[in-house]
Amino acid sequence: MSVYDQLKALNITLPPVAVPAAAYVPYVQTGNLVFLSGHIARKDGKPWVGQLGRDVTTEQGQAAARAVAIDLMGTLHAATGGDLNRVQRIVKLMSLVNSTGDFTEQHLVTNGASELLGQVFGAEKGAHARSAFGVAQIPLGACVEIELIAELG
Repeated sequence: MSVYDQLKALNITLPPVAVPAAAYVPYVQTGNLVFLSGHIARKDGKPWVGQLGRDVTTEQGQAAARAVAIDLMGTLHAATGGDLNRVQRIVKLMSLVNSTGDFTEQHLVTNGASELLGQVFGAEKGAHARSAFGVAQIPLGACVEIELIAELG
């Protein structure tokens, strides 16, 4: 099944690449690797604001991370010249979770993105290395920010 068939089966429509909010570009390709800048969680077109351990639950954080993964795939679609089937491997995710000092489920929050990427790209291409950090704040008060590295064929 192609990546686009899988997206359709999951009822996912990829968004266009978001305009950078500061002095950076959405992605950079070097060799076969493409590096996507961090994408913040959005809900209804606005930053998904909140802090895990205070006013956002782990389950809500997982949904936010899943939403970030959809936005990342939209950017990756643009980076591949419009063909996500060129992705040979999702190499790495780095996830920043806006969380209180005693919140320890950043890895579970990040599963929202990791699991979706595995569903869309398959067990082999979607399996990736990952880091998940708890941070004191993310731009615009967002609850999750994730960056991605992928290998292209």
